[in-house]
Amino acid sequence: MSDITGECFCGSIRYQVKGGLHDARSCHCSRCRKAFSAQASAYAVVRAHEFSWVTGEQLLTSYVGEHGFGLQFCSKCGSTLTGVFKDQVHGVTLGCVNGDPKVSISRHIFVGSKAAWELIPEGVVQFDEMPPV
Repeated sequence: MSDITGECFCGSIRYQVKGGLHDARSCHCSRCRKAFSAQASAYAVVRAHEFSWVTGEQLLTSYVGEHGFGLQFCSKCGSTLTGVFKDQVHGVTLGCVNGDPKVSISRHIFVGSKAAWELIPEGVVQFDEMPPV
């Protein structure tokens, strides 16, 4: 498997994943809509030990909430790059991945609180909240 790479909009921050992306999902909750400035997030999980910053790590800005979950984004262009949990990279935003990440969004979560203006196509796997584990 070849490395997966990604970068922010301005190209100042770049990363690589030596391994695959997992559990790709799209979250439609109001917090993800605000964090991603979109109708939903597009996010995939990584193994922390397979993730590394290539350039620009010093330009990262983080927001971490009270439960230890947060996001890292470029302080120059604002691109949301990664999700973090307890100070470790947990996943990447699919919009910043270069090329084909060899993963597909397998589920749409928190569609019970999606934006009123969003239409989700029939036939996609949906959960009103978080799916059962």
